[in-house]
Amino acid sequence: MNDRLIARVAEMAAIFMVGDGVVGLIEPRRHVDLWKDRALGAEKAVAPFVDRPGRRRAYALIQIAAGLALASRQRAR
Repeated sequence: MNDRLIARVAEMAAIFMVGDGVVGLIEPRRHVDLWKDRALGAEKAVAPFVDRPGRRRAYALIQIAAGLALASRQRAR
């Protein structure tokens, strides 16, 4: 994989992390409910957040911070 493609993939991952984090922060119950049943394996990933909106919001803040940190490291080449 070349450096340019890696940078684009990293930027897309950062955008996903920030966006998913914002949705999880604003509507944690609804967001988890979408992924807790028959979600192609995502059920295990969201299990710790079912009926725990505070936990999902805390994770969302970490997710947003990590996404912003990743995005800030990307540079055009």
